[in-house]
Amino acid sequence: MAGPKVKSFFWLGVSFAASAVLLTICQAPYDCSWAAWIAWVPFMLACRPQTPSKILLPAVYLVWLIYWLANLYWLIGVTVPGYAAFCLVQACYGPVLAIAVRFVRKRDWPLTLLAPLIFVGAEAWQGVLFTGFGWYFLAHSQYRNLAMIQICELFGQLGVSVLIALVNGLMADLLLDIGQRRLKRWSNLFKPAAVGLLIGLSWLYGKTRLDESGRFLSDGPLLGVVQTNVPSHVKEISENGPAILESLFELSTPCFEAGAWMTIWPETMVLATLNPDYLFYLPPDSIAGDFDRQIRRFAKDRGYLLVGAHSARVIFSGGEPVVADQYNSAFLYEPTGQQSSIRYDKIHLVPFGEYIPFRDTLPWLYEMIRRLSPYDYDYNLTPGRRYTRFHIEKEGKRYGFGVLICYEDTDPTLCRKMVLDKKEGTKADFLVNISNDGWYVRYKDGKIRPTVELAQRMAITVFRCVENRVSVVRSVNTGISCVIDSLGCIHDNYLEGSLPRPAIERKGPDAEGWFVDSIVLDSRVTFFTRYGRWLDVLLGISLVVILAFAGIEKLLGKKKRNPL
Repeated sequence: MAGPKVKSFFWLGVSFAASAVLLTICQAPYDCSWAAWIAWVPFMLACRPQTPSKILLPAVYLVWLIYWLANLYWLIGVTVPGYAAFCLVQACYGPVLAIAVRFVRKRDWPLTLLAPLIFVGAEAWQGVLFTGFGWYFLAHSQYRNLAMIQICELFGQLGVSVLIALVNGLMADLLLDIGQRRLKRWSNLFKPAAVGLLIGLSWLYGKTRLDESGRFLSDGPLLGVVQTNVPSHVKEISENGPAILESLFELSTPCFEAGAWMTIWPETMVLATLNPDYLFYLPPDSIAGDFDRQIRRFAKDRGYLLVGAHSARVIFSGGEPVVADQYNSAFLYEPTGQQSSIRYDKIHLVPFGEYIPFRDTLPWLYEMIRRLSPYDYDYNLTPGRRYTRFHIEKEGKRYGFGVLICYEDTDPTLCRKMVLDKKEGTKADFLVNISNDGWYVRYKDGKIRPTVELAQRMAITVFRCVENRVSVVRSVNTGISCVIDSLGCIHDNYLEGSLPRPAIERKGPDAEGWFVDSIVLDSRVTFFTRYGRWLDVLLGISLVVILAFAGIEKLLGKKKRNPL
């Protein structure tokens, strides 16, 4: 008996591994986008109704664990224990999907229809559970297929995932029918025709929206982008702060000389806390105060300067000022030499990197999981609460923009709220993403080597642009800094600059520089921006319903076998 079980386990592993490989190579930077359209087929074929759970579930969990360990290797630079724990949790999606597929196949229900509910429903849950992880979705494989992704303005990114899952389900149905010699069924004509029509209409919609987009587009301000290339272990040493600041000034100078209205620095590249109500309590010769004065002098009579740094809320305890909260913030320095009265505090914090859960509610658990943090001390930031709208003006023109810090560009809900101010009914003219991806690179021979994370972040941002019809300007330490317009097109060129012309090459050992480019404005307010992730909700509920029926069936089966 052991022999057949081992053989069955082996072939299950091979089938699941085939899907895992296809799901990997379809994403950036491999960009085999065709693979996404068949990636789930081996998985569905492997989930046979007659396969016992004790063989099926361990096989899929093992393969899915390897899949996540291989694809999320770039998290090792942040926290090895956190990386391992996260992969162990993510691997649970494999058995969940296998249970759902096997339940559907047992009833001979059409996978063409139900594959989107299962696989894209899982994407919906992945995007919200444990603060959300909007990564490795089927849709992201199509970031260069501009015509196909335009439906995101209606459905969000999962609309594209649904189309891809439909094709996967159709291919699985056809292969199963071939194996069972059921090709003459009328559904084998109807299903391909229906799926083909749906994809054709989606592509035609996208092509039409691209062709007519000129009516809604206009030229915006000239912006400068600075890309530093500072390793995280260098940046974390406070003594390096003055040298990093000086390099930021050197890279920013040609941006302003080229006519930039505003120059953008990456996330937390200024190693100081800069809000005035904190600086007020520091001695006159403090490093933070000196940094603030230097930035003010640099911005004066040059232009706006968007700066990533920390801020803090000060309270009095025992008659002495103490820091109550710390924030990851964006500051705007104005051409007057003054710091803007408003700032943006990052809302969506990264677990383990920026805060540890359960600090106040379950202190014992907090102390246990604190070991997963990349810091050897108690480091917790406070999330911001305001969707801040900054403004820049010049020559009688005024533009409003929002800032996304780090992984906030992977959160569709936060982005749409940043774009649309429902109280005022106004739309941001563009968004800025400042990030420090120095955590997610490797070091070899003393030089920075890029990981897949850099290209994948850029690909994900494409969908925020199309969903909300807004350009996003990215300024990223170690890359990839670029401009992505409201159609989802990644701009390879710029007006002036020192970074490589192709955006994908703005990474690696020599990825330091600047560029200046004009921003395209889009006057449209999309259905997605107004109404949000309605499709995500429907798909998430659908998956839960399928799993609930599978669970009920399992319970009823046990009762029949054990009536007493």
